[in-house]
Amino acid sequence: MTEQEKVQAVLNKIRPSLQADGGDIELISVKDGIVSVKLQGHCAGCPMSQMTIKNGVERILKQQVPEVKEVVAV
Repeated sequence: MTEQEKVQAVLNKIRPSLQADGGDIELISVKDGIVSVKLQGHCAGCPMSQMTIKNGVERILKQQVPEVKEVVAV
């Protein structure tokens, strides 16, 4: 399984939580341990979106995919 496939699998587990709040997340790219994502729906304009990415998505991805160094929103 490639790094991108591992990251996508983890995002698929996180997605229902975001969808419950009217949002979603799209994987844009994985390069050199940097994961680029795009928040959609309610998450895109939410003032808490940076916290969601850093304290939620990034933390979970780092735990489950050790190659991940950082998650950034694009």
